[in-house]
This record gives sequence, structure tokens and C-alpha cells, in this order.
Amino acid sequence: MKPSGRNTKTMPLKEAIDAFLDSFNLKTKYSETHLIASWEKMMGKTIAVRTEKIYLRDRTLFLKISSAPLRQELVLAKSKLIERINRDLDNLKVEEIVFI
Repeated sequence: MKPSGRNTKTMPLKEAIDAFLDSFNLKTKYSETHLIASWEKMMGKTIAVRTEKIYLRDRTLFLKISSAPLRQELVLAKSKLIERINRDLDNLKVEEIVFI
């Protein structure tokens, strides 16, 4: 009997999804999408409403904030913001935040 090409080992769903994302180099895009989807939950409604654009490139998070005073406050709390994002999203590591 000819063996099939399928892998018959079982694994938890999380590991299977991680392996799939790794094999197609989609982990970064998935992390960016997850960050955008959970932005309001992580930062609160006040910040989320004033965030016009969010995107991630090479471990740098780019944020467009519509309120100048809020932007300045976030600039001052940049390291705390990076820490919170990295803590909440375990598979994403943000090294820098740029306010545009």
C-alpha cells in the first residue's frame, strides 16, 4: 500500500495555525491585522477614536493621531505604549513607534 502525503500526527489547533502562518510567511501580516482589530480594547475608546491610521512595517508601528495634545502625550509615553503592545500581543514585537 502506498503511503499518503498527509501528516497523520495530531497537534493542537494553535500550533497548526502557527505552522501554517510560518510556512506562508503570513505571521507579520496576521499580527498587524490583530493589532488593528484590538486597538480599541488595548488603548481605550478615547485613543482609538482619535487614531486615524495604523500600520506596521519592520517592527515599527506608524500611528496617525488626529489630536495634537493626545499625540504629544503619547510621544511622552512611547516606551510604556510599546511595552503594553508587546505584552498584549505575544507574537508581535514592536521596537519603535512613529507618529505621523
